[in-house]
Amino acid sequence: MTAPHPALSSRRELLALLDAWVERGWLRAIDRAFAVFLHRECENTSPLLLLAAALASHQLGRGHVCLDLAQTLRDPDLALSLPPEGDDLPEPPPLPSALLQGLTAADWRTALERPELVEDGPGATPLVLSAGRLYLRRFWRYEQQIHQSLNQRLSHTPEFSADQRRILGDTLATLFPRRTGQLDWQQLACALAARSRFSIITGGPGTGKTTTVVKLLALLQAMQLMQTRQLGEENARPLRIRLAAPTGKAAARLNESIASQVAALPLESTFPNRKAGADQRVASDGEARRSSTKTRSLQGVNEQFNRARGEESFNTASPSAAALRAAIPTEVTTLHRLLGARPDTRHFRHHARNPLALDVLVVDEASMVDIEMMAALLAALPSRARLILLGDKDQLASVEAGSVLGDLCARAEGAHYTPATAAWLAETTGQAIPEIYLDIQGQPLDQAIAMLRVSHRFSGESGIGKLAEAINAPLAIEERWQRIRQVWDADFADIRHLRIKEPEDSAFAELIIDGGYRHYLDTLHEKRPAIDADQATYDGWARQVLEAHGSFQLLCALRRGNWGIEGLNERVRELLEQERLIDSAAGKQGWYLGRPVLVTRNDYGLGLMNGDIGITLALPHPHQTDKLVLRVAFPANDGSGRIQWVLPSRLQAVETVYAMTVHKSQGSEFLHTALVLPDRPNPILTRELIYTGITRAKHRLTLVESGRGMLKEAVSRKVMRVSGLGGKVR
Repeated sequence: MTAPHPALSSRRELLALLDAWVERGWLRAIDRAFAVFLHRECENTSPLLLLAAALASHQLGRGHVCLDLAQTLRDPDLALSLPPEGDDLPEPPPLPSALLQGLTAADWRTALERPELVEDGPGATPLVLSAGRLYLRRFWRYEQQIHQSLNQRLSHTPEFSADQRRILGDTLATLFPRRTGQLDWQQLACALAARSRFSIITGGPGTGKTTTVVKLLALLQAMQLMQTRQLGEENARPLRIRLAAPTGKAAARLNESIASQVAALPLESTFPNRKAGADQRVASDGEARRSSTKTRSLQGVNEQFNRARGEESFNTASPSAAALRAAIPTEVTTLHRLLGARPDTRHFRHHARNPLALDVLVVDEASMVDIEMMAALLAALPSRARLILLGDKDQLASVEAGSVLGDLCARAEGAHYTPATAAWLAETTGQAIPEIYLDIQGQPLDQAIAMLRVSHRFSGESGIGKLAEAINAPLAIEERWQRIRQVWDADFADIRHLRIKEPEDSAFAELIIDGGYRHYLDTLHEKRPAIDADQATYDGWARQVLEAHGSFQLLCALRRGNWGIEGLNERVRELLEQERLIDSAAGKQGWYLGRPVLVTRNDYGLGLMNGDIGITLALPHPHQTDKLVLRVAFPANDGSGRIQWVLPSRLQAVETVYAMTVHKSQGSEFLHTALVLPDRPNPILTRELIYTGITRAKHRLTLVESGRGMLKEAVSRKVMRVSGLGGKVR
């Protein structure tokens, strides 16, 4: 080892350096505080250990689960949050590269040999060193809990009797009646998930993840009900199924789509209804329930199922289509609500000693689930319950530490199915797995993952779909960029690439006004009811305005700066003022007619979820009929089309949402999305961010580049979150 840097020879000098990093914004204050805590716990602690501890803590704020020591030695400065274009302030402090010059992994391991502070596994020390990665103990424990729970589930492969295999094959044939000659990945996903207590269904937008999971739930319920009947059990109990998502917005979107998917299940040919009258009553009940938009909770499922069951002959071997539909819930909740979050703590009402009362749990938008939430979820799951994760592995990872879905799906592209899995799929689906997807050394995790590969949203003529494919193409950087250029050069009608230097440019104003927000504001003014109109008329008006607003959304990568949401929200407000589409000065305390707002925190009292968007409208005063008052109109979260009116003063966690970050847009879709890239490099610009942003667009995408080369830089940078999870779950 060469002579150490002065900061590594003196704890006082090191702490002073950490102070300087905090002052520059390169390190968080909590990271330095952690190093100080360790120093006080053990006074003779090596400065190198304190440095490693501060950096390990800092990684959590950047989405990593731990500090990879070897990687940090290779590229030390990546361990800090350095400004992308350097620091132009005078006399910058030394960087990690200066401190760690000449150090080896052995030097670092020696410094970490303090059993009071660092262990290599179970114990009570604040730090854990495992496989060359330094963890804060809590996050090491989360990772251990996840890999132990998943490996336990993956080790259980149920035995199927001949009758069960026949039921499975017949039901799969019913649910997937058409064959195109291509692999039906949706059917394969159902067959794989049917034999595992843990499964993942991943795929891009429009690949049919929701459709697939609804058919999977029908398959599981059919097998459950037929099996109990064949065993002679009169009181056949359907599986207790729960549906959840990480955010209120994601839960609401699944709520909106799942009821129609259940109604569309092709079940009658194999599961005929027993009595015409009973079937009509069950069907009409279902239609009334859907039209009133009351989603079915677990209790509602049991009530509806028992009614359907009571009106059919239960001497038959299979349930009716009505009974099967009635056994599939349509109510989706947030993970926090499912687990019973306790305010101001990390604890939940449900945990290993008080598990959830369910047999099957489906989690949508699983890419948004961080490592802490996944550990809590698995701890609360009964050991015999099934867990099914849905999500797009290529989307942005969770805001908090971890990239659980991405880690687990690292090999999903290649499938890696073993010959035994291929034989199972051939027997149950009649489909032969191509050799390209076979791997004699495939791991248990591989056998539980299905990747849906055909998009039904984007046709072959869709530039949005082609652009998404090009961005994720497994190519070298230059080859990928050439593929992206080819998409732009093909002149697709649904994508547009704008280069705009400043938000004041006329092209930006044209995009925002005529291509964007004029539509919803024109609807607001032109469709406005008379002051003496009834509430139903005002509700209809609000629905029209909300629908018009959802046709366009401006997305950006950053919060601050001219090209962040703070600058863009202000610029858009100015443009709308100039066009006299809004009058922000006419309101009080920032509220004005037409102001769109985004809920930033769940409010269960109001029934509003993080990510919900509302529009400020004017209603007749309840007591002074010639006077109008401002209220914020939100679409109800149950998919009913009902409007919820809220007093602005009751909304404590909202922000104006002319512009929204890509992170906040996850779980949402817009007819026309305008994605704005900043004018200078930033580490937040990644391939995943661009992919997530462009796939929020359903029919039209405008990509705005304010600085040359920003798109190329972004798609060249892949999010690489450090963890040990991928190698442990196999």
